Amino acid sequence: MKVTIIGGGGRVGSCAAFALQGGGVISEIQLLDANQAMAEGEALDLLHGAAFAADQRITAGDYARAADSDLFLITAGLRRKPDESRLDLIHRNVGLFRQILEDIRRAGFRKEALFLVVSNPVDILTQLAVQELDLCWRRVIGLGTQLDTARFCALIADELKLAPTQVRALILGEHGDSMAPIWSSASVNGLPLAGWPGFNPATQARIFARTRGSGAEVIQRKGGAGWAVALAIRETIHAIALDQRRLQPVSTLQQGAYGIRNICLSVPTVIGREGALDQVEIDLWPKEKTALQNSARALQETLDRVKR
Repeated sequence: MKVTIIGGGGRVGSCAAFALQGGGVISEIQLLDANQAMAEGEALDLLHGAAFAADQRITAGDYARAADSDLFLITAGLRRKPDESRLDLIHRNVGLFRQILEDIRRAGFRKEALFLVVSNPVDILTQLAVQELDLCWRRVIGLGTQLDTARFCALIADELKLAPTQVRALILGEHGDSMAPIWSSASVNGLPLAGWPGFNPATQARIFARTRGSGAEVIQRKGGAGWAVALAIRETIHAIALDQRRLQPVSTLQQGAYGIRNICLSVPTVIGREGALDQVEIDLWPKEKTALQNSARALQETLDRVKR
């Protein structure tokens, strides 16, 4: 599989390239960036480590050379400020994103190609990609709450002194302020989190507050996320490349789950070689379903402003 990373010279794009190189599944990685020299430098640095990683082709290129890609990973965008919500980014990032889509369309792409959007606000930009590239919803996936879910699990583990890999919990809805924590199905090695020693309403509130504020905290301390988001990206790309049919909380154009349609947000979604294979409506507590529907309304209001 050939993956082209648009924004490959930036923090998220280059970290994603490193994660994909270490994973050893992707056969070809091309970095594309408005700063061509930076893309070339990152590609060269990765190439120098190839002997310790995997037999892959790693290059820097342009849109014309990206036309035969199996997957376009779009990470390019302006960084969020510490006190700025992801949705506030829309006024600064939509124009840039539309230009990227136009450049892809002008150069051409394979009819089977898939698109993974990471740029923020990811749910809005994922919807723009579906509409402006005129693609089936299954072929355009936003990273959505995949990273939020990983943070949620890690922070539950940190708070309760557990192994992070044994915690299973979900964040659904918007990758942003209206995200919805799903406590009803949270578990530790298959055991319900409810009733776990030390788990109580105060702990629950503290964990979610930390989760929702994680992005801003990382921006404040180091300028932006890199490594964790790269691992989240790798999980989704490997699920596609290996046709794993894995259930992931990624953003796609909703087709009716939880009564939500025609807006991109995250629900449990089966991911495989053809993209988003199914949107799964798991049982939620009533307040969780309401929070998810409120998230959809908030995103729709923002999308309506973009259309104007």
